[in-house]
Amino acid sequence: MSRAFGRALLAALGWRVAGNLPDIPKGVIIVAPHTTNWDFVVGIAAKFALGLRASWLGKHTLFRPPFGAFMRWLGGIPVVRSSSHDVVAQSVERFAERERLMLGISPEGTRKAVEKWRTGFYYIARGAGVPIIPVAFDWSRHTLVVGPIVMPGDDMDADLRALGAFFAPARGRRGELTPPPL
Repeated sequence: MSRAFGRALLAALGWRVAGNLPDIPKGVIIVAPHTTNWDFVVGIAAKFALGLRASWLGKHTLFRPPFGAFMRWLGGIPVVRSSSHDVVAQSVERFAERERLMLGISPEGTRKAVEKWRTGFYYIARGAGVPIIPVAFDWSRHTLVVGPIVMPGDDMDADLRALGAFFAPARGRRGELTPPPL
């Protein structure tokens, strides 16, 4: 039922998914560019359409009443960004505790324009020993593009350049370019 709802919502919004998510038990899904609240609606619709059981990190203010319980039901994990809470270590621990976990993260860490990505997603994936699955929100084509997985290695700069090359063609809702990861 939720898959049908997700497919119908994606179709109503004029969106489609290009590519396939890998059939693996664990991974960090990075989605970019994140430029509007509508990315959340499209992303949740895609999550349902694909039958993806994924969690996602979001700013803690999204989890206040009256919507907090609903956001958690959708897979949300609140993050307080104003002070350090070692979200990387907590996320790595979550991966160790579970047999299956897909964790969605926006590498920009915000909807505002940024000069470069935050790299917590990379350290989470490397610390947990799981791949990074890139998904581009391309508003110019109303397409969610699933890219090839990247297994974080010893050369973070090379891995980030590869991810940056994948995301480079994607445009945000108002035509924004994805910022370079470095």
